[in-house]
Amino acid sequence: MKAENDQRTGLLYGFASYGMWGIVPLFWPLLQPAGAIEILAHRMVWSLAVVAVALLALRRWAWMAELLRQPRKLALTTVAAALVTVNWGVYIWSVNNGAVVEASLGYFINPLVTIALGVLVLGERLRRIQWAAVAIAVAAVLVLAVGYGRPPWISLILAFSFALYGLIKKQLGMGGLESLTAETVIMFLPALGYLLWLGSRGESTFTTQGTGHAALLASAGLVTAIPLICFGAAAIRVPLSTLGLLQYMAPIFQFGLGVLYFHEAMPPARWAGFSLVWVALSILTWDALRTAHRTRTLRLEALSAPLPAPLPAVLPTPARETA
Repeated sequence: MKAENDQRTGLLYGFASYGMWGIVPLFWPLLQPAGAIEILAHRMVWSLAVVAVALLALRRWAWMAELLRQPRKLALTTVAAALVTVNWGVYIWSVNNGAVVEASLGYFINPLVTIALGVLVLGERLRRIQWAAVAIAVAAVLVLAVGYGRPPWISLILAFSFALYGLIKKQLGMGGLESLTAETVIMFLPALGYLLWLGSRGESTFTTQGTGHAALLASAGLVTAIPLICFGAAAIRVPLSTLGLLQYMAPIFQFGLGVLYFHEAMPPARWAGFSLVWVALSILTWDALRTAHRTRTLRLEALSAPLPAPLPAVLPTPARETA
């Protein structure tokens, strides 16, 4: 009963996290006239404030000294911070410049890019059906390049930066709150320096657009941290296969907002490209579910198999032959 309640709670946290990520395109336009880099800098600065309060409440500081004693781990954390900065910056810019649909495509193809990196970097082997999904995704990108009249750079940058970020996070093995803190600490001084420089030039909107605008910029920290906290709560309560299905919620919501709310153009070539991506994801999801079901069945069969009869503690003494 407790396990069922935990899984139900985990699903609610999962829906909350991916739902918030899905509707976040509605938030970034509220921060205009601030530019994408200024918004990103505020996101970094205020995110650190939010996670610092969380760590103070949880009293989780010991990991910092351990991180500083490991130069390789610190270097990888710095690379992860740079990648997530690129990802956040490009995403904010795309939303505020009428490219929500193209941004959503980046998160649709992200699982496929992650699989490709697994092959190229980690030497993983793919099943035939996974190769088929990757091939369809490549065809989709080519079709979309024709539709846009150029490669879908925004989608590719978002997909590859987040996939590489995930690869590094896998190697680091740090918790969500700890890794976000480390990344924002690394980017804090450059972000704060940029905001101070912007203010010295009289180009900062934080102090010139009123209290409401300043509060919205500061709330970027909460917009960053709350979905991540919900995601962390979901990850420890629901199976990874379920979490993998939930991740499609965010780009679906983003795509819907781009088409229905922001009224971005969707000519036939783009519909064709997106359709191919969705076919590839459907194949990938079906294969993942089938593999998870097969693994679970084999595990249950192994657990239910009868144990071999134990050997006697003392072997019987053979009878002596009599003449």
